[in-house]
Amino acid sequence: MSTEERPLNFLEQIIKKDLESGATNKLVTRFPPEPNGFLHIGHAKAICLNFGLAETFDGACHLRFDDTNPEKEEAAYVEAIKKDLVWLGFKWEGDIRYASNYFDTFYQWAQHLINEGKAYVCDLSAEQAREYRGTLKEAGKHSPFRERSAEESTDLLERMKNGEFDEGSKVLRAKIDMSHGNINMRDPILYRIRKQNHHQTGDKWCIYPTYDFAHGQEDAIEGITHSICTLEFADHRPLYEWFIENLPVPSRPRQYEFGRLNLDYTVTSKRKLKQLVDEGVVDGWDDPRIPTIAGYRRRGYTPQSIRKFCEMIGVTKSDGVVEVSMLEHAIRDDLDKNSARAMCVLHPLKVVLTNYDSDKTELLSAAGHPNREDLPTRELPFGREVYIDQADFREEANKKYKRLVIGKRVRLRGAYVIEADSATKDEQGNIIEVQARVIPNTVGNNPEDGIKPKGVIHWVAAHQHCKFDVYLYDRLFTEAQPGSGDTDFMQQINPESLSIQKDCMGEPGLANAELGQSFQFEREGYFCRDTQQSDALIFNRTISLKDSWGKQAAPAAPKKT
Repeated sequence: MSTEERPLNFLEQIIKKDLESGATNKLVTRFPPEPNGFLHIGHAKAICLNFGLAETFDGACHLRFDDTNPEKEEAAYVEAIKKDLVWLGFKWEGDIRYASNYFDTFYQWAQHLINEGKAYVCDLSAEQAREYRGTLKEAGKHSPFRERSAEESTDLLERMKNGEFDEGSKVLRAKIDMSHGNINMRDPILYRIRKQNHHQTGDKWCIYPTYDFAHGQEDAIEGITHSICTLEFADHRPLYEWFIENLPVPSRPRQYEFGRLNLDYTVTSKRKLKQLVDEGVVDGWDDPRIPTIAGYRRRGYTPQSIRKFCEMIGVTKSDGVVEVSMLEHAIRDDLDKNSARAMCVLHPLKVVLTNYDSDKTELLSAAGHPNREDLPTRELPFGREVYIDQADFREEANKKYKRLVIGKRVRLRGAYVIEADSATKDEQGNIIEVQARVIPNTVGNNPEDGIKPKGVIHWVAAHQHCKFDVYLYDRLFTEAQPGSGDTDFMQQINPESLSIQKDCMGEPGLANAELGQSFQFEREGYFCRDTQQSDALIFNRTISLKDSWGKQAAPAAPKKT
């Protein structure tokens, strides 16, 4: 939906005003992930917002990695993030940027602050610094090293850079106000010693800037006009502005905050996601049960569905919790319109059509999609023996059961009407075969005797089909707000979040499915071929057919937290 067809959100209003007044000549935004994990659905909202605003207002959006903490960052995460952005359909302006590109400039600006009497090297331990910092109700105390001379602090900073001191023994702090009501302004740390190899700069540096020190200066160097952050950065904005005011930056960006995306039955904390990965609860960062972009992609979600979802939830100034069923609605709607149809039997039960010639086979045809003429028709082999799902047969049933019952009729989808006569059981009493009859001349026609079938069921031919395993995914957590209160979110894992159904049977064409290709398995749900197991035919359930959210009269407003 274009901005001409809906009310502008508050960020669009700000940008429109700035462009019209001349305060901004060209909009420049940025998406600044830290490469310490995979992107998740919360990042998708920030991606769609920053890149979307640039598209709407004919501006530019930079991709910049905020790589100021080498201890937790990896080049593999950089590559994963780039892949996710391309998959979502966004293109960044110019080359990829890194905070580490500007480390030399940051260091010069740190020296500038020291020379201006606005920064100093502090020897307090981390524990001592917390004691000196104060609380929300009590002002902090000045560090005993606060009045170090500029010459001494400059020398110590250089020696920190050269690796002469141990980690944690010294930091560089800004000299602002230890009694400030905003704790972020109480002489924040600018540099700390980290003797870690960096994925971009190698062993060049033994000190690294904090995110707070790097953030605004990166924006200023790149000419970012509107620095858009999630709401937790609102308390950091005064510090962002203090650095801009007190450093010789080439431009003066402004920071704005919006409400982050929170989904029920989901965790989006990178720390928690990493714990799930590290402890083997899930099978890596692209496990289809976790809300990473890679996980959604492997599960069968489409870029269009995620972008549509982000559009549906809108942009607000407050945090809230969105129902995950809203995201599920977006993917169902997309797959319903675009995925090819196929038949798959998850729990096969053989049906022998006793009046059908054992030597005869047919090729029936079925639409690739009921509303898409551009999708090719499918050829369905048919013979004397077929497989149906075990749940689609009962020896006896009431009138509400619209499937195959002895003495009753159903239509095999796209094929004949059949009538069940008897069933064979094993020694344990389990039904292992059904004997039925084909009602003649009923492909595309109702029975000539006027007795119509009770329902329609799916099937595959016994003589020609493909076999595969199906991974049935469900929500990873049993509680809507995992880890709320004092509860350990790891104790709320859904033990049924994954079940594997082996030796399922599908129509022959599924054997040629491309990796990641999606289908609606008729009457079962939406599935895609797994992308990580190319040597095996495995389909992941993306989502079931039932859509409770889509049946609501109107979208529920996000719940405020």
